Order: sequence, then structure tokens, then C-alpha cells
Amino acid sequence: MKEILCGTNDKEPPTEAVAQLAQELYTSGLLVTLIADLQLIDFEGKKDVTQIFNNILRRQIGTRSPTVEYISAHPHILFMLLKGYEAPQVALRCGIMLRECIRYEPLAKIILFSSQFREFFKYVELSTFDIASDAFATFKDLLTRHKVLVAEFLEQNYDTIFEDYEKLLLSENYVTKRQSLKLLGELILDRHNFAIMTKYISKPENLKLMMNLLRDKSPNIQFEAFHVFKVFVASPHKTQPIVEILLKNQPKLIEFLSTFQKERTDDEQFTDEKNYLIKQIRDLKKTAP
Repeated sequence: MKEILCGTNDKEPPTEAVAQLAQELYTSGLLVTLIADLQLIDFEGKKDVTQIFNNILRRQIGTRSPTVEYISAHPHILFMLLKGYEAPQVALRCGIMLRECIRYEPLAKIILFSSQFREFFKYVELSTFDIASDAFATFKDLLTRHKVLVAEFLEQNYDTIFEDYEKLLLSENYVTKRQSLKLLGELILDRHNFAIMTKYISKPENLKLMMNLLRDKSPNIQFEAFHVFKVFVASPHKTQPIVEILLKNQPKLIEFLSTFQKERTDDEQFTDEKNYLIKQIRDLKKTAP
């Protein structure tokens, strides 16, 4: 199968045979069986299955992608791949195939809007480092690749997603915590997510969380938290509860930011941003009741 789909060193894949093989993979259900029984196949064979799957997924006839259409009609294939994260011997292979699927918006949409999407919050916290990291790479891909789709998804599911997301920001796992903070910064600074950013920075509990993370024992966590914290302070449309928290902590915040990560002397942008925030906090005034 691999030879037919990928060709060999000296010859291109034969178009007619590729079309027949693709059709056979769909109608016989073999594509599904290969994924369902991936753990029964040896190491090299698993690599071959991944290559066959990704190759047939990319196959186009004019503007059509037949395998994308096939998987859209059989979405359980996506959920089998996702569940692969629970089986250490196939997790990383399933991750590669899943990320290949996510490149196609119709398939990304099926995963995002499914109840299974929330499984990611469990997978990125798995105790096996390479599996958790792979799951996070897929999670990030889902939330950043198709901007308009993701904005729609986050707006519709804001409360449940950010409730789960907060647990990642409070994770005992340093890597999960740092990656989640970095991704949060990326999401709220993306112009497509303006509505989500506005909602996120209007909530006092989110500001309190970032202020706590600014004092985390890890300088890297502090630094990522700073990039979310700055959005609260720099916003020209702060809600009253946000203004009140900043005013209540005004002298402490000015003092804290003045000495915050002073060792980053070579990062001019960071220094400029810090000075800008200090000025913004200093200029805050109590509004008349």
C-alpha cells in the first residue's frame, strides 16, 4: 500500500492504482481497521500506517479531498485517533495523524464542537511527558489554526472552556502551566478573538489569577503571566471591578513592576511595556460614584 501511494525512489505513484486503493480503503473499512488495531502492528508497521493515512488524507481530485469527505461522514475515525492518547503504545502515532486531520477545517470543526474536545484538558496533564506534550501540540493546533472557526467556537463555549482552562493555569505541572499561559496570551492577543479577549479581561477573578502568577516561583511563568496581565492594564475600556482591583493595589503594583525581572536588560520591548504599565497604573484615578 505504501509503495502504491508514495511510489518508489525511481517511479511516481501510479494514478489509477492510487484511485483504486483509496476507494478500496473506504469501501472495505480498512482505513478504520488500521486505526482501530494500530496497537497490534509492530513499530515499523505503525510508522507505515501513519504514512499511508496522512498520504491518502492529502489526496485531491481537483478541489475535492475525498478522504476528508470520507472522514467527515465517519467522524468516529477522529475520535478513535483522539482516544489514542489513552494508549501509550500508539499515542504519538495517533497524534501525528490527528494533527494532519486538523489541517482541514471541516475535520477541525467536528473535533472542536464535539463533547470529546474536553478530553484534551485531561490528556495534556498525563504523567507521561512526551504524550502530554504531544497532546498539547494538538490542542494548540486546534485552537490556533482556523482563526474564524476558533473564534466562533470560543464565543459559543466561553464559560465551559475557560473554566477548564483555568485548571491548566493552576496545574502542578510546570510545563503544562507555562504552555497554557503562553497559549492564553496568544489567543487573547489575536485580533480574531477580540470578543473573547474583551470578555476575559472584564472578569476580576482572571486579573487576580494573573497577579498571583506574576509572583510564581518560576521566572518563566511570571514572564508569560506578564503578557496576559498587560492586556488588563493597557485596555482603554476597563470594567469598574478591574479598575477597583488595580487602584486597591496601586502602590504595591508600581513598586512590584519597578523591580520585576530587572535582569532582562537586553529585552527592550519588555522594558518599554513594563514602563508603560507603570505609567497606566500610576495615572488611574477613582471615578466619581
